[in-house]
Formats: sequence, C-alpha cells, structure tokens
Amino acid sequence: MINVSYRTTIRYNRIPDIAARFPGAVRAVVAKAALDIEADAKALCPVDTGALRASIKAEIDGTRATIEPHKDYAGYVEFGTYKMAPRAYMRPAADINEPRFIAAMEALAAHL
Repeated sequence: MINVSYRTTIRYNRIPDIAARFPGAVRAVVAKAALDIEADAKALCPVDTGALRASIKAEIDGTRATIEPHKDYAGYVEFGTYKMAPRAYMRPAADINEPRFIAAMEALAAHL
C-alpha cells in the first residue's frame, strides 16, 4: 500500500486565529471542502469494477479532514507503475478545490 499526503502551502498562517474566532464556520468550510474533494475524486476516478471509486471516503474531525481511497491498489492507479500509466484522480480533485478552500478561509480572515 502506498501512503500519500497532500498539503497546501499557507503563506500567512492565520488559520489558528480564524478557528479560534469562528470555530463553527471553519468546521463548515473544512467539511464542505472535504466533501467536495470526495465527490470530485469519485467523478475523476477511473472505473473498472467501481470498487476503487466506492472506497473513496472523507473523514471529517472538526477542523481536520482526510479524504482517501481505501483500496490497496489506489496508489498504483494514481501514480502508475512501470507497466501502467498514472490515472490521477485524488490530486486533481484536491487541486480543483484548493482555490475554493483558500477563498473561503480568506473571507473568514477578512472578519478578524
């Protein structure tokens, strides 16, 4: 199994201040982003049997979320192998939603 993490770079980390001031709003932004990434990953996921697509789940815990496929071969599909070209679906889903997440957090930061 291949473990892959995706992290975005934050130039000015105001998230702790935003979360302290607007905890409910931050939880809502994180949950929406996580569910949107899950939906986009499922839409982009290559389908043979549908098992990989069905295994993609968002797990939301307050201001943290993990979105991942729960099949052992998920990394091979995402990144490819020496016999198979990559068919990325997780990274593109995160890339699609990153600007929306940042915009939502910046909108909250404007109220600090």
